[in-house]
Amino acid sequence: MDNMEQLQVVVNEVQAARQQLANLRAQVLELESTLESVKNQPDDLALHQQMGGVMVEVSDRKALLKELEETLTTLKEHLDRFTEREAELLATYNQLKQMLAGTENA
Repeated sequence: MDNMEQLQVVVNEVQAARQQLANLRAQVLELESTLESVKNQPDDLALHQQMGGVMVEVSDRKALLKELEETLTTLKEHLDRFTEREAELLATYNQLKQMLAGTENA
């Protein structure tokens, strides 16, 4: 595979990584909002959770909060890994771009 083909592959991977990062960031924001809403819900009001196609009343708020917080932690870890991967891809992209620029000038 020549440098131009490698550059195109890296460009495609950067675009895919950025899309995944955007999706993960949106999920993190949504989950943070959900956690805040659950924490602010008065204890005397019912709390419901979507389970498949059905809404069910939550009987154990502490367990729900723990589950949401664990999910948030996992999503943030994925976000960190994808951010690192994007940085690696951008470094590779810049190296290939410099190599191609050097080839064109030669």
